[in-house]
Amino acid sequence: MHKLRILFASPVVFLMTLAFVNWLGFASWQALLNNFAKDAAGFDGFQIGVLQSVREIPGFLAFTAVFLFMIMREQTLAYLSLLMLGVGVAMTGFLPSFWGLILTTTIMSVGFHYFETANQALSLQLLSKKEAPRGIGKIYGANAAAQLVAYGGIAGAFLLFTPSYEAMFLVAGGATFVLGLLAMAGFRRFQGETKQNRGIVLRSRYWLYYALTFLSGARRQIFMAFGAFLLVERFGYEVSTLAQLLFLTCAINVAAAPLLGRAIGRFGERATILAENVVLVIVFLGYAFTGSALVAGALFVLDGVFFTLTIAQKTYFQKIGDPADIAPTASVAFTINHIAAVAMPVTFGVIWMSDPSAVFLIGAAIACVSLALAFLVPRHPDEGNETVLSRPAKAPLPAE
Repeated sequence: MHKLRILFASPVVFLMTLAFVNWLGFASWQALLNNFAKDAAGFDGFQIGVLQSVREIPGFLAFTAVFLFMIMREQTLAYLSLLMLGVGVAMTGFLPSFWGLILTTTIMSVGFHYFETANQALSLQLLSKKEAPRGIGKIYGANAAAQLVAYGGIAGAFLLFTPSYEAMFLVAGGATFVLGLLAMAGFRRFQGETKQNRGIVLRSRYWLYYALTFLSGARRQIFMAFGAFLLVERFGYEVSTLAQLLFLTCAINVAAAPLLGRAIGRFGERATILAENVVLVIVFLGYAFTGSALVAGALFVLDGVFFTLTIAQKTYFQKIGDPADIAPTASVAFTINHIAAVAMPVTFGVIWMSDPSAVFLIGAAIACVSLALAFLVPRHPDEGNETVLSRPAKAPLPAE
């Protein structure tokens, strides 16, 4: 019992548990959605596109979390967000219509994105600068484990039984809701040492972090919207093959994410942000030019694994930022990260119609810009040393 109390008092275990619950609900919804939308709601491609755009709107509006932080702690918002996510997922199967899915997707997405915002704020407050890379790596590993459970559970259910969509969404959403309640009851109150600034915070000295965050969101959106679609359209990947790739990526990440987090702590943010962008340039160029289905699949997995290195952007901000700015900046950064998600799918969809390779060449160009900016990250970032262009105040000359 004593060991159990110690376990539940650990900030890392707390953050890993909540992240697991969040991704269990979201991954279940994601795995079921497309088939449900087509089979039960009769969606066409345009309606699916509209639904996915609606799903991204709460991410774009994540900056509004700063106003909720004025009336509740980050931990409270995280709990309420998990419960909201669970409700949205559980309702989905019972509303098989366009407007029904718009409603349930909005509820689910608000819960998911507000949780991610609160979780980032909590992670950077509760974990020290030394332990943050490794700790956040473990959190990413918990995310991957939750996806394995969701994908494996849904696949197993459909192999062994013929469950209804209503039952599957209800079980997934109900599990998310109940686990959220158990986490709320089981964990103690966690609070960062520094009182957080309230309201929207934008500071010019954080400009490099904002730029890296925006470009990261743009690159990620290209991968999410068109990476898997390339495998289907150009190389004829079937649903089962894509599911195997996703399962493989998650399985690798369960072990790799903590190791990559440790690597960030060892080699520093500058080196790992540079490495991430080099890998992304290779992935995008590979997508643009490869004629091999096997190579394209390997690039898909490579991108999914090395996405973990985006932890370095978070720990870079933790080192340069005022400790009181962590919560409000997490909200603003999440919005900046999602700016591209609003316009890029439609814009790049038009480009795709004329030349699919051009989409990934543009992605490579974006990664090159991000790579160039990564050279501005100092080897030892800190307040007053935000970029290599910063000019630290000179020490006073000794008195004669």
